[in-house]
Order: sequence, then structure tokens, then C-alpha cells
Amino acid sequence: MDSPIILASSSPRRREMLKQIGLRFTVDPADVDERVLPGEEPEAYAVRVAQDKARIAAGRVDRGIIIAADTIVVLDNMILGKPLDEADAERMLSLLSGRQHRVMTGLVLMNASTEKILADVVTTFVRFKPLAVHEIRAYALSGEPLDKAGAYGIQEKGALLVDGIEGDYFNVVGLPLCRLGQMLAELGVNLF
Repeated sequence: MDSPIILASSSPRRREMLKQIGLRFTVDPADVDERVLPGEEPEAYAVRVAQDKARIAAGRVDRGIIIAADTIVVLDNMILGKPLDEADAERMLSLLSGRQHRVMTGLVLMNASTEKILADVVTTFVRFKPLAVHEIRAYALSGEPLDKAGAYGIQEKGALLVDGIEGDYFNVVGLPLCRLGQMLAELGVNLF
């Protein structure tokens, strides 16, 4: 019998992407402390938070493959998380305007019964077009950026802020499907 797949995330975008690739799974969100530790590099932070989510979810089941992820936006080695409010979204969007940044996802898969962990960080480069003040304000006030790292969603109206990307588009949405498929195969999950 195949191991159940458990998504340790409440993200509707991650759920939708797993459905798109035909994966059968259940959802068991894991709340963790997402504060950045002093001196912690972005890559280490993304993996640590994803591992914490995976461990919490794994502790609640006897068996299964846990999928956990944490996506961050990084500008000049500064992590931009989810904005606190519209003003914070405007601040982040102003910083990103006309510049290239990195979107990094810490991706962790854990076999709950064997405690085997696979971890990786996937990076995509995103260039923003120069944004006018009225564009930043209107987008921030739309409410769309409030639950997204870096204050934008590339799969929604936020796509209009972007000049181009280099790397995995799905990573920018919140789950690097190409790498996820490879890692699931490493754990013996048949996707076809």
C-alpha cells in the first residue's frame, strides 16, 4: 500500500498545484515560529522553517510522506516575508520596483515512519518593471499582496508588476513542482 501524502501547509496555492499534477493528498497545516534567527542566511532560513513544518506534521501521524515548503522573497540578502498591512506592502513593492530579486523555496519531504528527510532550496530570479507610485498604491490596497511573501502574487494581478523571470515559475507561486516531482520519486512515490 502506498504511503499517504500530507501537505503541511494551509496555502491554497500549494493545494491547487498539487491537484494540478494529480497528486492525492491530505492537508495538515503546521504553524511554526517564522522569525529569522540572528545571522541566518536566507537559504538556511527557508529550509529550517520547512523542516520545522515537516517535523510537526510528521509527529501527528504514524506513516506518510510529508511535503513542507517555505517561500521567501530575497532582495540584497534581505528576506521580505508577508506584509503586515497595506503600508508594509507598499514599502516592499517600492523596494522591488525596477530591480531583480530572488524567490527561494525551502522544500522538505519527510517519510514519517522512517524519518528520512530530503531537503532542498529552489531559487528563481524575478525582475520587476519600474513601478509608478499609483501602481504600487493601487496594488497594495487591492488586498492581493497581504498573504504573499514579498507582497505580490505572480499568478494573479501581480504578474503585471513583473518584467521577467529566470527559473521555475511554480517556485514563485510557492511550490517548485519540477523539483518536488524529483524528490517524490526519490522517496518511491509513483506520479504516473
